[in-house]
Amino acid sequence: MLDCLMSVGEKKLQEEVRAFVKEDIDKQLLREMDEDKVRYPREFLEKAAARNLLGLRFPEKYGGRAMPWASEIIALEEVGVLGTSLGCLYSLVSIVGEAIDKFGSDHLKEKYLKPTLEGKLTCAEALTEPRGGSDFFGATCTARKEGDHYVINGQKRFVVGSEGADYFMVYARTDLDAQPHKSISAFLVDRCPEVRAEYLYGLMGTRGGGTGRLVFNDVRVPAKNLLGEENNGSAIFYQMMIPERMTSAGGAVGMGRAALEVAARYSTRRKAFGQEIKNFQGVSFKVADSITSLDTARGIVYLAARSVDAGDPPGRSRRLVSEAKKVATENAWKVVNNAMQVMGGIGYTNVYPIEKMLRDVRLIMIWTGTNEIMDLIIQHEYYRELAKEGFKGRDIEFDAPEADQEDEKIYE
Repeated sequence: MLDCLMSVGEKKLQEEVRAFVKEDIDKQLLREMDEDKVRYPREFLEKAAARNLLGLRFPEKYGGRAMPWASEIIALEEVGVLGTSLGCLYSLVSIVGEAIDKFGSDHLKEKYLKPTLEGKLTCAEALTEPRGGSDFFGATCTARKEGDHYVINGQKRFVVGSEGADYFMVYARTDLDAQPHKSISAFLVDRCPEVRAEYLYGLMGTRGGGTGRLVFNDVRVPAKNLLGEENNGSAIFYQMMIPERMTSAGGAVGMGRAALEVAARYSTRRKAFGQEIKNFQGVSFKVADSITSLDTARGIVYLAARSVDAGDPPGRSRRLVSEAKKVATENAWKVVNNAMQVMGGIGYTNVYPIEKMLRDVRLIMIWTGTNEIMDLIIQHEYYRELAKEGFKGRDIEFDAPEADQEDEKIYE
């Protein structure tokens, strides 16, 4: 975040996270993750927990720092420079933790949230199914109530952390006869022999986070592991839109910033036609465009964070969070592409990290809701707000010279 927007405490937090990213993360780990030699870097989360950097927004009694979103996005940007795999694993604590903190019982908070923030347990979110991604309410994974347990059957895919997480937040259908929005529940499911993880995918990027498929075969889950109320998973899903998309947006800014720094530094060293290439407008204008794109993204991400923190009407926060995710991820993609163009052919090799960042950043316009879904939410919430609140300022429609010609205003 820009210094002018940060408090003294937030600047201190930024320094803490920068020290963690710089000092605790070995470059060999990043290389081996991208080569698929490391599939689940648990030590990354343990090191973050040792510095008390996990779940910053959650209550202190569970190990958090009770910070607002405006602070957490500062940390997310700094972790984002490490790429999408580690950024996602870091964010999952915030994402799954949100569900436990908002909808879990005191028992679940003590059993799962607290040890997660301490780095003793790791988590993953099991949402997407083989038959659909954006069609969340078309889920076919089922949970059947049997006494004091639920029995879960079905599959989830593209689960980051499926390879190594200790427990999963799982959405499943608990009423096969009800309307989709009133038929889904959410559970915390421990890893056990009946939960089979299948490491299937040859990912273009975002490697090393243990992404795979989960197959649930008569998994018995205690009824007390239900989050919220039965068949009210939609309320949890809508709440989860905030951490899923805010974490994506914050991390995207960090990745774009890192790419720009590499390319800009390269442009001050590389010479052509007898001068540094930063002196060519074709290069310097791409750098300028990238700076503007990143500052624009930071602005909307911070605005969305402030909206959530201030308790704005849910529709308005939902719109701003969707805008933040869309703008930040698309701008990060643009910045990384600009970085590769500035560097030319060498940027396309693994001599520099830009090619990896390009592979990583492509995913973030797809996950946690595609940016086309963001467009749907943005326009829907805007039209709903317009219909509810109407014009708050001057209605300039009637400033036109012939505005009183009602016969010319044909709407049907």
